[in-house]
Amino acid sequence: MKIFGAPLSPFVRKLMIYCAERDLTYDHVPIFPMGPDGQNPEFQAASPMGKIPAIEDDGFTLADSSAIIHYLEAKHGALLLPKEAQAVGRVIFFDEIADTALAAVTAPIFFNRVVLPKFMGKDGDLAAADKAERETLPPILEKLEKTMPENGNFLVGDALTLADIALASIFVNFKHGGVSVDASAYPRLAAWLSATWARPSFVRQLAMEAKILG
Repeated sequence: MKIFGAPLSPFVRKLMIYCAERDLTYDHVPIFPMGPDGQNPEFQAASPMGKIPAIEDDGFTLADSSAIIHYLEAKHGALLLPKEAQAVGRVIFFDEIADTALAAVTAPIFFNRVVLPKFMGKDGDLAAADKAERETLPPILEKLEKTMPENGNFLVGDALTLADIALASIFVNFKHGGVSVDASAYPRLAAWLSATWARPSFVRQLAMEAKILG
């Protein structure tokens, strides 16, 4: 299987962590859609809309992290998606929160503080990043804090699921953008995030990303 995408993307990271947790091997093809490599014909064939990540798996192509993970769960046997109806709903809820509400907040922070200055040689809109961190993010964190488990390290049930991978992956981009979760204000969220990031899959991923960021 080939994975097309930039590992600093929270969605590409989500898929890479998923593969690590499932011991699924892949070849990574670095793709930054806004750059010249976005014209890679294999990538364009796998992702007509230019979304990352995208995969090519024995001739089958697909884009979007959640779609790919559901495909892989169906292909290799469900392991990180539960079977019980309410648990399935909870996992999809957290995955959607990560991909929508939190992604919308991390975008101006990560893009303006990291992508533009480090990779595109341009000044970012730091006022927009500061506003997102100061005004938009706290209400979401307050609501997330209320959904966190009182005891235990997992968001749904007593084992790792896509919910943990998706939500913890998006928070890495906040970390890269200089935003941390205040443990005094959000103790459950901070404890869960710390435990999830301590997993070997995240430790290896974060070490690789630290090298990219230099």
